[in-house]
Amino acid sequence: MSNQSSTPKLVTKKHIARLERTRRQERLFVGIAIGAIVLVFSLLGYGYLDQNYLQLKEPVAEVNGEIITTRQWKERVQVQRLILLDQYQTALAYQNFGIDTSQQQQSIVLAMQQPLIVGQQALDALVEEALVRQEAKKLGITVTAQELEEEIQSAYGFFPNGTQTPTATATAFAFPTLSSQQLTLYPPTATPTEFLTSTPSPTSTPDRSVTATVTPTQALPTPTFVPLQATATATPYTLEGFNSTYATALENFRTSGISEATLRSVYEANLLRQKVLDAVTADVPRTEEQVWARHILVDDERTSGIVRSLLISGKDFAEVAQEYSKDTGSAIVGGDLGWFGRGAMVAEFENAAFSQEIGEIGIPVQSQFGYHIIQVLGHTDIPLSASQYEQKRETAFTEWLEQVKAEAAILVHEEWRDRVPPPPEGLGQ
Repeated sequence: MSNQSSTPKLVTKKHIARLERTRRQERLFVGIAIGAIVLVFSLLGYGYLDQNYLQLKEPVAEVNGEIITTRQWKERVQVQRLILLDQYQTALAYQNFGIDTSQQQQSIVLAMQQPLIVGQQALDALVEEALVRQEAKKLGITVTAQELEEEIQSAYGFFPNGTQTPTATATAFAFPTLSSQQLTLYPPTATPTEFLTSTPSPTSTPDRSVTATVTPTQALPTPTFVPLQATATATPYTLEGFNSTYATALENFRTSGISEATLRSVYEANLLRQKVLDAVTADVPRTEEQVWARHILVDDERTSGIVRSLLISGKDFAEVAQEYSKDTGSAIVGGDLGWFGRGAMVAEFENAAFSQEIGEIGIPVQSQFGYHIIQVLGHTDIPLSASQYEQKRETAFTEWLEQVKAEAAILVHEEWRDRVPPPPEGLGQ
């Protein structure tokens, strides 16, 4: 068998050019694929970096130039969720004592289910704290490290120096007897309403014509803006026990996205708020002006004129009230509304009652309920109870803070609405 020699294939310039073009295309495709992969990973990395680092440094609000960062706000959103949960559990506890708290429970559940509501509450709290902190600086008010430590210890039931014993005592007050003028206006056969209550005691039919709107359920105490407190223990509580309890609490807070720094800032803000409140409300009086009055309520101006004429002519007020007054709750006791302070009645009625002289049959006053013919039977100042005084101070502080807020330069960055963190695992919405 003869060997056949193969003739080598000629490689032309055209063939070489085609091979080179193919290699260039392959390198281009590989480069594009690698670039796409790098781009995807870069975008993912930037997204992670932006959400977990860069974005957290961005402001959600500025209060007179002081920046509230996204990180601060996000942690406070989680704190606010725990506070709402604490409020819900408190409402349930009240329910067990026969107090209807269903409305409060529904309101709390609704807030917990709405991320924007929780986010707004946390933002409002941070803005308020910034304002209080700035005003405290102006007043030279500070919180020491020792005060902060003692506040945290007391929140967890640890009192190394012993619990404080309240020293406040009830203010003695001698109830005045009826003057001769009052005895003439209000004969001893009548039984006046119990003296000096913060609001009129309701009769069988509440007097809706003069009193403020009554909430059908008893209001719960306003909760202090602090994280959930530790569960009480029956064993002797030592410093070691406190440290252990506190360490466990910190770990639980960390799992909810709340750092110790944020936890301590909440306690510090509460201390600072109380100190500023004390300074701002130092001049709040410890007494309250009250009047004792009775009235007759009618529908129109003409009838009010007839009723006033009858009273001026000497007709017995109680009898006229029973005959003409459409406020049946007070009519059955001769129109008597008892003693009341400011804020208990509608504005038109209140202004007239507090400006009238004792015994005067006032010119009919119109309110949203009709026309009132008022006679004032007593006018005096009384000491406030501890709860009344604290309520007065809180009201005065709130009004002061609203004024400070109105004068402040507050800038809110609406991007926060897209950044509300999800609730901690196990808490739900």
